[in-house]
This record gives sequence, structure tokens and C-alpha cells, in this order.
Amino acid sequence: MPGHQDGASFSRGKHTHTVPMSLHATNRRRLCESLQSNSQVGSEAVVLLQGGDDVPRHCTDVSYLFRQESYFQWCFGVREPEFFGAIDVDSGKSILFMPRLPQDYVIWLGRIPTTDDVKKQYDVDEVHYVDEISDVLKAAKAKVLLTLVGVNSDSGLTSREAKFEGIDSFKVNNTILHPEMTELRVFKTPAEIEVLRYANKVSSEAHKVLYKSARPGMHEYQMESIFEHYTSKEAGCRYTAYTAICACGPNGAVLHYGHAAAPNDDLMLDGQIMVIDMGAEYHCYTSDITISFPVNGKFTPDQRIIYEAVLKSNLAVQKAAKPGVLWPDMHRLAEKTILEELVKHGLIQGNVDDMMAVRLGAVFMPHGLGHFMGLDVHDCGGYPKGVERSTEPGLKSLRTGRVLQKDMVITIEPGCYFINSLIEPAMKDPVKSKFFVPEVMERFKKFGGVRIEDDVLITEDGCDNMTQVPRTVADIEAIMAEGRA
Repeated sequence: MPGHQDGASFSRGKHTHTVPMSLHATNRRRLCESLQSNSQVGSEAVVLLQGGDDVPRHCTDVSYLFRQESYFQWCFGVREPEFFGAIDVDSGKSILFMPRLPQDYVIWLGRIPTTDDVKKQYDVDEVHYVDEISDVLKAAKAKVLLTLVGVNSDSGLTSREAKFEGIDSFKVNNTILHPEMTELRVFKTPAEIEVLRYANKVSSEAHKVLYKSARPGMHEYQMESIFEHYTSKEAGCRYTAYTAICACGPNGAVLHYGHAAAPNDDLMLDGQIMVIDMGAEYHCYTSDITISFPVNGKFTPDQRIIYEAVLKSNLAVQKAAKPGVLWPDMHRLAEKTILEELVKHGLIQGNVDDMMAVRLGAVFMPHGLGHFMGLDVHDCGGYPKGVERSTEPGLKSLRTGRVLQKDMVITIEPGCYFINSLIEPAMKDPVKSKFFVPEVMERFKKFGGVRIEDDVLITEDGCDNMTQVPRTVADIEAIMAEGRA
């Protein structure tokens, strides 16, 4: 493989994490090694990727804040739009193609970098302009271009295939690359893990600030603002990994609350429990943390019942998660633990195994237990060829059905929600109704929900929780009291 210089890196300042560009060189090397062992890939093959574009808001001249396409980021770490990248599979040589910017760019957007500037910044072997792609690849005697086409198993959307003027003169294979890159992204390198730890550390600290800041009478969006301010100011995170969920009271039973029609704009009331699901992103590497707590700083007896049921579920999964474990079995463990606690406290009654057989757990936890995390918050690779998605309630919402392996990063996020559109039909169902205790369930009708989410790294013999926030009732009440002192 070609040599690479020391020192090329990404950082947002001395107080932030420094990401070496060798992280991406390592990823390119892994990709080449994987493709070299693939019998479908012959000699003189070149990987060709197209980065993300600057996207305007509808028909205006104002653009959305640019964020790099994740497969391109994995390979090159380029923060600007309109780039292409190529990798010679045999030699590992890396080439970036940058846009040829107009001279008035200097006036509006600043200095135009040279090809040598870009070469040094991203520690690649060559840099040319986008309008030179065809000539450069012909000079490299590329026999086949490997382009990226594949469906994301979470969104159902297809990745963008690289296209450039003159590509018709090359042989193109667009079936090999996507499964190879996707599988490599599932397993994190030590350098990637360090960036993910940083994003988690930053987000954990921001969530601690939220514990201390919450008060009855605030609006949900103020919690969102506090989190984003902390992660940007203190840690250089310009992006969050997904739309913020700051849901108080009954809003906590809306799993993806915070969208445009419910933009975290409700008033936080005394006596409500709150679910906050937010994660910062750094160098496109994500975090995903959920905390649940009483708005006034003190758990009611009912809030404590549900919170401790979910916490027990989370800890049971953390204890059991290790290489060789099937993720859907972890989902079942989480469900069973919650159901056992609900029986213990009189919300439901009967045999828990019988409840599991009729999928009663999905009434209280309709979402999946967790998902891979990396350059996307719902990271790729959850359902490779040969791994089938369940059709059963709850289990069908799992974003992966795989066996856990070392160096996977996955979220553990059990929850218990009182969603009337699920509970009311279940209480009328001839099979499920016998399990409910209606007079007790009535107490929880406007409760909302609880979710506890941690980001873990699968290790050789277990898992390492990268999320560090107060979790017990005593610890949460203590940190909230500290914020009121």
C-alpha cells in the first residue's frame, strides 16, 4: 500500500478529539483486502465513489447544512461537497477528485484550495479535478469500475451510484461493492471506536446538564437547545445525529416525537415524566442516548415502577450481550424482563411465558431493542443476505437480526410505553385481554413512557457501555437536586 504522512487529521480545536486521517486509510486498506479476496473481482479494478452534493432548500439559493455521504466519509473523511474518490484495488492507491470552483468562490466562500492542499489535508496519493476523472482512470488502465448500488435496510432507499461524463467508456460493476463495504462498516476499527467514544462522552455530559436544567414550566424545545448548545460549544459538534426527541408526559408514548408536526413545543408540567433522546455527531460518527426522568426531580411511585422495570431490562441485556448471542433473543429478554416487572406491580397478571407466546410485550414495547451505530445513527448491515427479518410484532421492528460479534457497536434501548392505540385493542382482544388488570392500567393511561438507551461496544466476552449518565433513581434524583441547589 502507498505510504501516508503523519499528522493529517480532523479536529475542531485543542479541546476536541483529533481524528487522524489514517482512520480512513485503514478503512481503504480493509476494503482493498476484502475485494482482493473476492473471486468476482479481477485485476485492475478501481472503486469509484461519489460524495454528497450541496442541497438547496427547495427552489431557494439557501442550502441545507452539508453533511457528507456516509460510505464516502468512511473511505475518505472529506468534509466538502461535490467530490469523487477512487481506490485502485490492487495497489491501494487513493485518488480524490475535487470540483473546479469558479473564481468568484473566493469572494463569497473564501480561499480556493489547491490540489496539493487537498492531498495534504486528506492524506491521499493523488488529487485531480472532477472534470479529469475519465482521463485519469484511462491513464490508470482501469479495467472495471466498482460502483456503489444497494438498498439501505432501514430506509428502503438506494445508495447513489457514481456517475461522471465519460463513464460509458468503462466497464462498470455495481453489484459487488455495496455488500463488501456495508459488512466492513459493521465492524469498527480502534480509531473509529475512539471517535464513537468521544461522541458518547460529549453526549453523556450534555444529558447530565439536562438533568440539572429541567424545570416545570419550561418548554421541551428548551431542552433540545441546551443539549445542542453544550455539544457545539464544549465539544465542537456542529451536527446532531438525528432529530431531537424531547417528550414530556403523554408525548413520551410517541416513539419519534419531535418531528415537524410535533416539534418539541409542549410545556413541561409538574408531575410528568420526560423522555429525551438526543445524540451528538462528530466527524460524522454518531451517538444515540436516551434518558428518562421526572420533570420536577422526584419520581412518583408509579414513575419509579416503570422506570426501574425498564432499567432492569436494560441491565439484563447488557449482562447477556456478547459474541455468539442472537440479537432477537436479546429483544425477547428485554420484553420478558419488563413483563415480569409489570406482573410484580399488578398492571398485568398471569403467566409471563404465555404472554410472550402471544407477543404481549410488543404492546408495551413496539419498537426494536436496538440498532447498529456508526457513521449513521441507524448504521448499515443489519440484514445482510441470509439474515431474515421477523414478521412478529415488536421483533419485526428490529433493525438487525444478526448474531453479535466483536467490534460491533449497537444500542440497547428497551422501553415501556402506554400507547392507547395499542393497549385499547389488546384489552379487547379475546386472547390478550385476560392478562390486563383494567383498574390499574387506568392509572397509567396518560403516563407516556420510559426509554433507557445506551451505546455499547461488543467485546471479546461481553459488552462495554460507552454511555455514562446517571441511571438509578437515586442517582437521577441526586443530580437533579444538585441542579436546584
